[in-house]
Amino acid sequence: MMKRVEREWAGRPLSLETEKVAKQADGAILVQYGETVVLVTAVATKEPKEGTDFFPLMVNYIEMTFAAGRIPGGFFKREGRPTDQEILSSRLIDRSIRPLFPKGFLSETQVIATVLSADQQNDPSILGIIGASAALQVSDIPFIGPVAGVKVGRIDGEFVVNPTTDDLERSDLDLVVAGNREGVVMVEGGGKIVDEGTLLDAIFFGYEALKPILDIQDELRDLCGRDKRPCAPPEEGGPLWEEVKGFVRPLLQDAFQISRKIERRDRIGEIFQEAMERFGGVEGEFRFQVKRAFEDAEREVIRSPIFNDKKRIDGRGFSDIRPISCEVGLLPRTHGSALFSRGETQVLAVTTFGTSEDEQKVESLLEGEIYKTFMLHYNFPPFCVGEVSFLRAPSRREIGHGALAERALLPVLPSTEEFPYTIRVVSEVLESNGSSSMATVCGGCLSLMDAGVPIKASVAGIAMGLMKEDNQVVILTDIAGEEDHYGDMDFKVAGTAQGVTALQMDVKVPGLTRDIMEKALQQAREARLYILDVMSKTLDKPRKDLSKHAPRIVTIQINPDRIKEVIGPLGKNVKSIIDKTGVKIDIEDSGIVKIASPSAEAIEEAIALIRKSAQEAEVGEVYTGKVKKIVDFGAFVEILPGVEGLLHISQLAEGRVRKVSDVLRVGDEIKVKVLEIDSNGKIRLSRRAVLLEERDKRVHGEGRRRF
Repeated sequence: MMKRVEREWAGRPLSLETEKVAKQADGAILVQYGETVVLVTAVATKEPKEGTDFFPLMVNYIEMTFAAGRIPGGFFKREGRPTDQEILSSRLIDRSIRPLFPKGFLSETQVIATVLSADQQNDPSILGIIGASAALQVSDIPFIGPVAGVKVGRIDGEFVVNPTTDDLERSDLDLVVAGNREGVVMVEGGGKIVDEGTLLDAIFFGYEALKPILDIQDELRDLCGRDKRPCAPPEEGGPLWEEVKGFVRPLLQDAFQISRKIERRDRIGEIFQEAMERFGGVEGEFRFQVKRAFEDAEREVIRSPIFNDKKRIDGRGFSDIRPISCEVGLLPRTHGSALFSRGETQVLAVTTFGTSEDEQKVESLLEGEIYKTFMLHYNFPPFCVGEVSFLRAPSRREIGHGALAERALLPVLPSTEEFPYTIRVVSEVLESNGSSSMATVCGGCLSLMDAGVPIKASVAGIAMGLMKEDNQVVILTDIAGEEDHYGDMDFKVAGTAQGVTALQMDVKVPGLTRDIMEKALQQAREARLYILDVMSKTLDKPRKDLSKHAPRIVTIQINPDRIKEVIGPLGKNVKSIIDKTGVKIDIEDSGIVKIASPSAEAIEEAIALIRKSAQEAEVGEVYTGKVKKIVDFGAFVEILPGVEGLLHISQLAEGRVRKVSDVLRVGDEIKVKVLEIDSNGKIRLSRRAVLLEERDKRVHGEGRRRF
């Protein structure tokens, strides 16, 4: 029997329904907010996945185009591979719920959020987070919930809960916050250069706003929640556990003295093999216990010096940043390039300019069909971590990191009116040992400046970490790979010297307080200012001139009524201009024409041809026109491309003309003067006026010769 709970939330009703649809799933929830409806299901296999010691969770967020009353584009007219937005929303849900499954639960688990109705005002990805938690809550799947998500905006200095799509147009903040009873578990978003204090207020404003949604999930669970499956925590401790740790701990301590990541990793791999050969035997369960004991020893070796000696494994202090080097303009044929290195993380960022033809068309349930003029693509090839694997389509991680870096740089870009280019930045990660996404922000900013993009300010990013033991809390700046893996928080912050433009945070332990986050943001600000200073010594402002290989784009304005003449029938005229000059031409309905070419001469020639095609008739001007048609009462003469006027029989000659064909034939070129343009745009011409003016000039000229 269907169960339903409802709550008013930010002025709109939010409802959760279960046992109505998808009843064969372990948990299924219909979430409705406004007129947006998302079905979220959760299913887990009854037995653990064999041969694995990690939690195999799959989260899929799917936007059905029928939800917004549309039919998909493309040949097949059906939904295909996930869009970037679907992948980013899947990651939001995954990161919100993944920390809340108990240790030892190893059954394959799949959460699917399907958008069934979209009112294009309320973000369905927020409903995906809430629905995923609620579906797991009412199911028998072990889950330490509930968790809820909320979107936070700021309009005219006031925070807004779940701003609509229209609200976000006026908001200087777009933040997603997820949290449970114990605190914030995930933050994702950015702002238009927002100070740290405002950002902190926004996060905890959002956390307070999501608490009622935790309550209604508990209410629904009390109505119809099932008993959870038994889930024994993994066995830890005991003679074998301690024997393994006692054997590997001193070896690992020596291994972590190796400064280079690859050599250190190889040595740790050798120690692991030694431990497996010595303790693993042939039984699978014993091998897993040895592996877990080994990882626990590795965790202690990494974390113990931090709490006991106030030093990290590489000898750095808590706020120390690894050595940074920057180089720009290293690729001769690209429009802009930069190499950014921080420790053993290195990124090559390349900027490319294009025209409006290169804009990315994006179909979104929230915003409909939009065009992006700025794109940042992040690539993480296997060689950057010394591995071998197939090169496939961009992974979810690559898309997520690219979106984070893109969000960080977007607020400082000029408007298309100021800089009418489509801009693409590609980040190639060449080495990775901690936060290649933040290195991408730094390298991407330098490559934009090297390309001559007039950005408003330089942007840098830094990855922060946190380790918490009992009452001790340590915040780490510029975390390396092992500190990320065995740490309790990953906190990436990017921005300018004035404020934050992008933020991403994932928490692995409960109880992240406001004081801890405030300290982390302040420490991140200090690191960001240091990195910006290092970057400025390489390039402190955008170059004044674009690369000689970059296209030049010149914008001119023509009368919108003359666009068809510039284009010509079937595009004949504009194609002719393009073929003759080699430029790219983009014409907007408003009459703005953008001409792009690396050659200034080609642009000038194209402008002249376009202006000639777009030229309008003016009263009193004389034109050389071509007779297009003869009628009894006169002739129609084309004086400009696509512009014709009537030459009445009375205006053909100085004297009386009995028949038009006595004077003119179709195809004749004659000079005519514009006598009048009426309110409907009809043009009246005169050949007689031109002949009389020419006669007067001859007479006056002869008179001057006589003197």
